[in-house]
Amino acid sequence: MSNHKQIEIKGARVNNLKGIDVIIPRNTFTVITGLSGSGKSSLAFDTLYAEGQRRYVESLSAYARQFLGRMNKPECDSITGIPPAIAIEQRVNTRNPRSTVGTSTEIYEYMRLLYARVGKTISPISGEEVKRHYVHDVVEKMQEYREGTRMAVMARVQL
Repeated sequence: MSNHKQIEIKGARVNNLKGIDVIIPRNTFTVITGLSGSGKSSLAFDTLYAEGQRRYVESLSAYARQFLGRMNKPECDSITGIPPAIAIEQRVNTRNPRSTVGTSTEIYEYMRLLYARVGKTISPISGEEVKRHYVHDVVEKMQEYREGTRMAVMARVQL
């Protein structure tokens, strides 16, 4: 029985695939490898991606679906546990040798903004969140030390 911890494909018959059954764990990095012509692209793009996209489009409103057109279902007995999908095809036509998945899919700027706004910087030394300290923060921290503890207080002075 399938659950949401895995994607289960039964009887896939797309292109080179001859009725194969596959179980792929979710939330892990999974690689599909094999000889040329063994059906890697048929499994990745024509089955997994096609069904993930089809189900995603079906979840949209009728108004949104009218602009996207109908997507065909991959030839399989069943596919369960599949989330919405994106696919990035391998290309060599880029002129920039520093291109990444983020830059080629145009998601880099959104990810940068997300991490800048939502992310928190944690000190690798103390394990505490790095934040702007005000005078009362410094005084409070200094009062945690026992009397007689030597410390250096540094501050920028503008002349």
